[in-house]
Amino acid sequence: MPWIGMYVAAASLICTLAMAADTFNGFRRKKYWFPSKFFSLNAMSLTLLAVAMKLPVDLTTRMFAPTDRLAKVSTLAFMSTAMGNFMTCLGSMEDREILMNTTALGVLVVTVVVNICVQIIQMRDFLGGRKMFAEEIIASVLMLLSLVMVASSAIMVPATKRYLESKYHEMLKMASDEQFLESEEGNCMFDKLRLMITKYWVMAETSCPQFVIARSVTCTASGVICLLTALVLVQAEIRMVMEYKTINITSSKYGWSVKWIVLAQSIGVGVGTIAPAFRCFTAIKFKCSENGKRSFKDEFKIEAYWTEMLVEWKESSLPLQIRNHVDRSMLQRNSVYNFLFCKSILLVFPLHQKVEECIQFRPSRIHGISESESEIRMELDLSRYVLLLEGETELPQKIQRNICKEVDKLIQTGKKQQPKNLINLLHKVGNFRGLKEVDMNQVPSLHSQEPPKCWSLPLVTLTSIAIALPNIPRKVNWLLQSVDEGLFYVKLIEKSLDKKGNLVNSRNAADVIWVGVELYRKWQGKDLHETSLTGRNSKETLQELSNNAERTIVDLKREVEDFLIENPLNWPVKIIAANSMYRICQRLLIAYEGDYLRADEGLFEQLCNMIANILAACLTNLMRVIIMKCQRKAIKEKDKIVRQAALLLGETEEIIRILQQHRATRSDPKEIEFIEKWCNLIKRKT
Repeated sequence: MPWIGMYVAAASLICTLAMAADTFNGFRRKKYWFPSKFFSLNAMSLTLLAVAMKLPVDLTTRMFAPTDRLAKVSTLAFMSTAMGNFMTCLGSMEDREILMNTTALGVLVVTVVVNICVQIIQMRDFLGGRKMFAEEIIASVLMLLSLVMVASSAIMVPATKRYLESKYHEMLKMASDEQFLESEEGNCMFDKLRLMITKYWVMAETSCPQFVIARSVTCTASGVICLLTALVLVQAEIRMVMEYKTINITSSKYGWSVKWIVLAQSIGVGVGTIAPAFRCFTAIKFKCSENGKRSFKDEFKIEAYWTEMLVEWKESSLPLQIRNHVDRSMLQRNSVYNFLFCKSILLVFPLHQKVEECIQFRPSRIHGISESESEIRMELDLSRYVLLLEGETELPQKIQRNICKEVDKLIQTGKKQQPKNLINLLHKVGNFRGLKEVDMNQVPSLHSQEPPKCWSLPLVTLTSIAIALPNIPRKVNWLLQSVDEGLFYVKLIEKSLDKKGNLVNSRNAADVIWVGVELYRKWQGKDLHETSLTGRNSKETLQELSNNAERTIVDLKREVEDFLIENPLNWPVKIIAANSMYRICQRLLIAYEGDYLRADEGLFEQLCNMIANILAACLTNLMRVIIMKCQRKAIKEKDKIVRQAALLLGETEEIIRILQQHRATRSDPKEIEFIEKWCNLIKRKT
């Protein structure tokens, strides 16, 4: 039995660590509404809590000693605290998950309460001498109230999500209509992109369902309940220490493990109370910052999203096939009674708002007004993008500033991760003449048709050629690192712009070839250094690479069915890669005949210039991709998407500044999204 007690203590400690992780994460990110990430309402947490509730549901073990009774109070307090931490996680769950998990939580809590009632009835003749009986009853009542708060929030969440999604799409359209991408200097363009991301970040953060629940009246009431529960437990422990001078007086079969249960769950109550208490204080600040005063009638008004689900249940037809008219009428009437009961409960908790008005203070007197005029103007502009529910007070300026500052921190984090090798390579960009060298129309094709061209495949092919050149300098490692950094952004651009999926096979071919080139210096299993030894100079090396590619295509054609070759979109990746190598090598050999390309190191430098020009041409789509990320209509994980956009902007600040110096990058975005369109644009400008 003592080891079972230690099992209970271990389960309680795991829940405590999860609550502590959420609390630490909230402080670290300065999100004082403490989003639930590690401790959420799911099968794992419910199982751990069921283990932690072992003592209150144990009807066979006598527990009359002070420490045994204190352990039961601490267990009930621990359960209330856990439910207080569960509140915000409802916002990140699907409707079915909310229903199933909330029902499971309700079954667990009701089971605990029923077992306590059974114990009280069994021991009714000895209640006068029962230790901590009042604390146990109070903790049970508070636990039931915590369950009511969770259930009330669960009823509110589906309707709130629908409202937030509708409102988010409206604001998304409003933000998208504000066009600002004009021909500006690099720094100005960067500032405008930063402001745009800040707008979408404000929309994403304020419409986050967890944040909405955290500032609701039920979450505020849950914080108050957690504080009261913690006070009950502290009072019981202090009274026991003062009366018995110790907390280790047990007579149950759990023995010495009871004190560890009390210790683990007391720590859990202390740690777990922090987040609900901060949410409560944050909600009070929201109310205290409200401009103007609402009437008493408005304070007691229940907004539609609180009862929308109940109304739907009431008015919908019953899912059960009940033929008896009396039974159907009784069940329908019970649904109405449940609706009225929940409505009356929801009506009680806005009372805390009237109490807050009695202790109202001015935030400006505490924090002072030290913001510059420009910051205030920006906040006023961004306040239009704050998503609020009906009846909600306006967010305080300090909260809005913290939200905006988080974007700046993300951008600064991105700046620390700037691709330095890629930036040095982009300084070689001239007039994008290198794009002409990969315009392979002058080279007869080995097949009548070809797959659509992507950005990454010619980059990988040119890098492979540069590695294979004889007598190359040690800069080859720098080139590999530069191209590797650039391919990260190239793949992101290709994935974002290739909406029809025509470039999937070409992109896969580039990925497969790049793994061999980067890690093993091999192109389709053939060592590139051996190729350089076979050819005595650069021209012969190019010819050798071209011959290898041609042989690869011929051999693979024999193994592949004819119908696959007829449609270029179905070509195997090896044929696509070999076709690219053959045509680029032939294009370079044609240029070699005209003495345009120089040998060995000179050719290596020219290949670097070509790679730089292709990268620069592709990266001109970066700004468009950042905007597309922010304007994505999917409301799920929208904060994650905008966070990625902010990091991407920080990483590419210097790249954007370099590219904005070239006039060719200021063309119509649709003319520069693919390499073939770029080549046509360069021809027209030439």
